[in-house]
Amino acid sequence: MTGEAWFAVLADGERSRAAAQALRPLAARTIEHASGRPWLLGNWPDGRVTVAAAGAARLAVIGLCPVTAGALAERLAGVRGPEDVEAAAAGLTGSFHLAASVGGRVRVRGSASGVRRLFHAEVAGVTVAADRADTLAALTGAGVDERVLALHLLSSPPPYPLDAHCVWRGVTALPPQDCLLIEGDGRARAQRWWDPPEPWLTAAEGAPALRSALIAAVGARTADVRALSCDLSGGLDSTSVCFLAAAALFPAGTPARGAHAGTPVRGAHLPRPRLVALTWEGRDPANDDAAWAGRAAAHLPHAEHVVPRRTQQPVWYAGLPGMEVPTDEPGPWVRDRAALAATARLMTRRGSRLHLTGAGADELFTAFPAHLHDDVRVRPLATLARLYRQHTHQPWPLWPVLRGLTDRRDFDRWLADWAGGLARRPSPPPRGRPRPCVTWGEELRMPVWATPEAVRAVVGLLREAADARPLPLAAGRGQHTALAHARASGLRVRQLQQVLAPLGLECSAPYLDDGVLEAALAVRPDERGGDGRYKPVLKEAMAGIVPGSLLRRETKGEYSADLLTGLRRNRPALLALFEDSRLAGAGLVDADALRSRLTSLHAPGPDVLRGLDPTLGCETWLRDRAGGGGPATPGGAPCPFP
Repeated sequence: MTGEAWFAVLADGERSRAAAQALRPLAARTIEHASGRPWLLGNWPDGRVTVAAAGAARLAVIGLCPVTAGALAERLAGVRGPEDVEAAAAGLTGSFHLAASVGGRVRVRGSASGVRRLFHAEVAGVTVAADRADTLAALTGAGVDERVLALHLLSSPPPYPLDAHCVWRGVTALPPQDCLLIEGDGRARAQRWWDPPEPWLTAAEGAPALRSALIAAVGARTADVRALSCDLSGGLDSTSVCFLAAAALFPAGTPARGAHAGTPVRGAHLPRPRLVALTWEGRDPANDDAAWAGRAAAHLPHAEHVVPRRTQQPVWYAGLPGMEVPTDEPGPWVRDRAALAATARLMTRRGSRLHLTGAGADELFTAFPAHLHDDVRVRPLATLARLYRQHTHQPWPLWPVLRGLTDRRDFDRWLADWAGGLARRPSPPPRGRPRPCVTWGEELRMPVWATPEAVRAVVGLLREAADARPLPLAAGRGQHTALAHARASGLRVRQLQQVLAPLGLECSAPYLDDGVLEAALAVRPDERGGDGRYKPVLKEAMAGIVPGSLLRRETKGEYSADLLTGLRRNRPALLALFEDSRLAGAGLVDADALRSRLTSLHAPGPDVLRGLDPTLGCETWLRDRAGGGGPATPGGAPCPFP
């Protein structure tokens, strides 16, 4: 897969003709409605769009899904209207967008995690949907919304419900749980297509379904591949993905790598597939991730284990001058741009065009403290006993937690209070022992170099969100928090896909597939960890697939040495980047204050480190957009920024 992949969706009506004409110069491929009018336009690699037709109905799966056109046509046979589409898609595995054209009406949606996202805008009087926001910005000549850009200084991607805002004016982000219905006249409305499951299961009860979902998710990516690569950090998440991939690619009895080279194992005419595992070593000698990755690789005789020497590893923040930013929205990934480019080079040289990552597992298999707020109302004595055990295992300031358990604010009230606190204390709170969050989420602060105008913009958006009285993502705080974090992870993975795709490598996260998400969220939040247990649901699900010796790991790597090394070596480039800051020109940051923090005699404090990556992501993204010409392709939309 090379180049920037994108698609747009048009209504089945004559009023869409002008929008289609505007898209055609950008699009290399077109798929039509039964009427012959353009339906899907864009650029996508072979094998990433599967279309079925039955009479006047069309159904398209766009992304990673092993369904064939024939099997999709059988599913389509029972579709009489847009309301039947989800039933027809039930059981499909992988990561994909789903689009349908039925009787002159269009229905399109992404994935529940946000990895597959949708945007829409009015183009020539009709609604056009697309998987990239800058596709629509290029069509409409949209500029950057300064208030939403300020949100990305707070966190990138912004947390729910602020993640519904798009940084391009006039472009609307569709919430991941919604689909878009587009009528023949170009009018559109959002409709809910997905709700999280009720979390009733214990870890033991939920593990079999999770195991099946993970096997299916990885299997959707290993079907008919000749070479596949995976992260192998040494942690449980990526290790599990590697073993799942090995089990799918190499059935029991397959000779180990190097033995009987060239022996067909997938049929007489098919060559043996290739599995490559990549490990980046941390710079802290006490970080044992690489050692555990080596132990895992020893149990993967079919895999090639690639471990670049430390001297060959790009440091964080390398390659900032002249960096091109291919994403349609800002993101903190720019810190790792050099490492991502190196990953693409190393893996594509070995034949891989698809790279699997363990992203999303921390969010799904960790017991966030917010679940204590739910549990204390159902099992008060057991919850207090658990809190005490957790306090002794990982010391928390006990009184603030107990006080937080009495908090009865609804989600909208919490948003309003967050806005009020941000207005009064825009900079990070005082340092001290970390306090576990038992509210609806972490009340993020703006970086200390944000201007009062930027703070006011974010406060205003928070208050607008509170006034709209949004529902939380789930009734319980624990489930809401897990899903909010999973969605944030999905949006980050989406950006990594946009970064790596032009370099010839497709990035994919099996943990964030809809089926895996549902299986994980069906387990009670209190069963996902705590009391010294580390990801018990995932460990239970991987028993018999991942060797038990690897499942018993209790340590976790720490990367502050990598961060400080990157800052020290690239401090001049960071300072130069903010000499002529686009964010400062827009009135969103005080460049002098930022440079002062970066040049302090001692190592930057937590307030600097917390705010630097989102700020850096916004600055480089804005520079790339402001320096571009007219938008000839997605990713090239200019920024008519005042």
